[in-house]
Amino acid sequence: INISVFPPSNACIGRYILNMQITSCGHTYQRCLGDFYVLFNPWCADDPAYMDNQAHREEYVLNEHGILYEGVHKHITSRPWHFGQFEDGILDICLKILDMGASYHHGSDRDRCWRNDPVHVSMVVNHMISSHTTNSIMKIPENNDYLKGTKPFSWNGSVPILQQWYNGRCRPVRYGYCGSLASVMCTVMRCLGIPSRVVTNFCFPCSIENPLGINEIFDCTGKNLCGKDKLWRYHCWNESWMARRDINQCCGDWQCLDPTPLETGRGSACSGPTWVRSIREGELDLDYDGHHMFSRVNSNYVGWLSQNNTKKTKFFCDAWPCGQHLITKSVGSEQFEDITGAYKYELGSVKNKEAYYRAYRRIHPGYCNASNCHIERELSSLKNPFLSDSGINMRLKMANCPMYGEDVQLHWLLENLHSENKNLKFNLCAQIITYSGWPMDQFWKDTVNVTLGPREVKKIPLCISYSQYGPYLCDHNIMKVVAVSDPECGEVLMVSRDIVINRPPVIVKLLSQPRLKVPCTAEISFCNPLQEDMKNCVMTLEGCGLFKEPMTIDLGTLASNQQARTIVEFTPYRLGSHRLLANFGCHKF
Repeated sequence: INISVFPPSNACIGRYILNMQITSCGHTYQRCLGDFYVLFNPWCADDPAYMDNQAHREEYVLNEHGILYEGVHKHITSRPWHFGQFEDGILDICLKILDMGASYHHGSDRDRCWRNDPVHVSMVVNHMISSHTTNSIMKIPENNDYLKGTKPFSWNGSVPILQQWYNGRCRPVRYGYCGSLASVMCTVMRCLGIPSRVVTNFCFPCSIENPLGINEIFDCTGKNLCGKDKLWRYHCWNESWMARRDINQCCGDWQCLDPTPLETGRGSACSGPTWVRSIREGELDLDYDGHHMFSRVNSNYVGWLSQNNTKKTKFFCDAWPCGQHLITKSVGSEQFEDITGAYKYELGSVKNKEAYYRAYRRIHPGYCNASNCHIERELSSLKNPFLSDSGINMRLKMANCPMYGEDVQLHWLLENLHSENKNLKFNLCAQIITYSGWPMDQFWKDTVNVTLGPREVKKIPLCISYSQYGPYLCDHNIMKVVAVSDPECGEVLMVSRDIVINRPPVIVKLLSQPRLKVPCTAEISFCNPLQEDMKNCVMTLEGCGLFKEPMTIDLGTLASNQQARTIVEFTPYRLGSHRLLANFGCHKF
C-alpha cells in the first residue's frame, strides 16, 4: 500500500505520527507507520510564507552559507557564517524551541493552533533567542564581561550554539552578540520554511529618554563619556518573509524581527515583527513595535561638550545621520545589497519628511495636531550646527587601512572658509569603542595649535602607533579619534572618525578534491604579524557537511612573524556546496 499525505496550507507545523488502523474479522489493530514533519512551504502559493522568486527561495531558504557585515559605515568588514539549517537534529531543536516558548503569547499550548501562523511562530522564536527569562538560547554578556563563557565573536555558525543549548537542558549559551543572535534566528526560521535573512544597520541609535534623539557627550579632551544613550557602530537583526493576516496582507513581504533585547524605557525587550514598508511610511500604529523600529533608522544625532559637569555646549560638527546604511547579503552573490531604500525614503526628500512628521506625531502625542513647520522648527533647534557655519571645514581621512600590529595613519584636513586668519587650539584623543557604543579606555592624547590663513587649506598628518593602541584593543577592534577645539577660543568645533583595525587573515587551502565519504585534507595557515609573542593561540574549524562538530586546534605560543601551518583531515558526509571556516583566537583577540 502506497500512502500519500497532502497537508492543507493552514496545517500546523510540527512533527506528526502516522498510525494505521486495520479491522479484520471483527478485530481492530493499530500500527504505527512512522512520523513526518510539516513545515511552512514557500513554494506553495497558498502558504503564508510563499515567495514567488526561485532565486530568492534558494538564497533565503536553502542556502546554508551566509555573511555577517560588521565594522563602521565607512569601513565595512565581513565574515562568513554557517546557518546549517539542514544539519542532523537541527529541525528537532527548532521544534523544541517552539515548545519551550509556546507560553509567550498563549496561556496554553494545548491546541497548538497558533503554529500555522508565521507571525506567531516568529514572535515565539524572536522571544526565545535571548529574551526568555530562563530558557533563552543565548545570553549577551553584561558590561562586556564574558570570562565565564565563550567570546561572543568566536562563533562561526549557528549549529554549535543550538546544539549546546539543546544538550545543556535548554540553558542559555554564554555568550553572543547581535550578529550571532540574528543569525541563529535566521537558521531557525529557514529550518521551519520561512524565508529569512540577516540585516546590518550602521550608526544604530539606542536611546531611553528620547526615541528620536541620540546624545553623545564628550569632555574637553575629546573623551567620549558614558551617558544613557549609546550609538551602536552597527546592529544586526533578522528579516523574514510572510503574508501578515493580522494586518490584512494578501501577499508576502519582509517583516523586521530584532531578537536582541534592547532598553526601551520600560525594560529590555526584543522587537517585531514589524512590516518594513510601515517603517518607511511612518505608519507606526499599524504594527508591533513600529515606533521602536522607526526610531532605530531615523533618530537625530546630537554631540555635546561637557564642561566641569555643569555646562553642556553643542558642537559645530557634521554628524552622519543614523540608519543611513542598511545592508544584507545579495542573492546568489558574495557582495552586499544596500536595502536602505526599503526602510526610508531618500534623506531630505518630500516623502521622507512626510513619513517623519507622521511618525513624530505618533511618538510624541503632544505634537499630534502640530503643523509640519512647528515640528521642523523643533527638530532644527535640537540638531548640531554644521562646521561650515563656523567658517571652518574639517575632516579626518585615512591614509592607510591598518591591520593589527600596524600604525594608524590619518590626514587631518582643515579649510578656512573666511577671508581672515584663524588661530585655533585643538585637543586630540583616541579611545576604544565597542560595537555597541560603550566607550572604553582613552589611550592617546595630544594638543595642536593651528593657524589658518584666509581661505587656506591645511593637511596635518596624524599617527597612532601600535604600541599605543595595542594593549587596549582586545576583542574590540574599533577606535574613535576625536579633535575638539578649546572652548576658550570661542565656538567649539569637533571632528571625529571611527577606525576599524583589521585582524590578520587565516588562509585555507584545499590539498585534495572533496568527495562524498572520501577523506580530504586542507592546509590552514596563520602568521603572527606582531613584534611580540601571541599566547594561548587556538584555531577553530567548522563546516556544514564537513565536520560533525567544530574542531579545535591548540597552537600554543606563536613568536613574532612566526607562521603556523596545520594540516587537517575531514570526510564530507553530505552532498552540496560546503565551506570550511577557520577562526583564530589568542590572548590579544
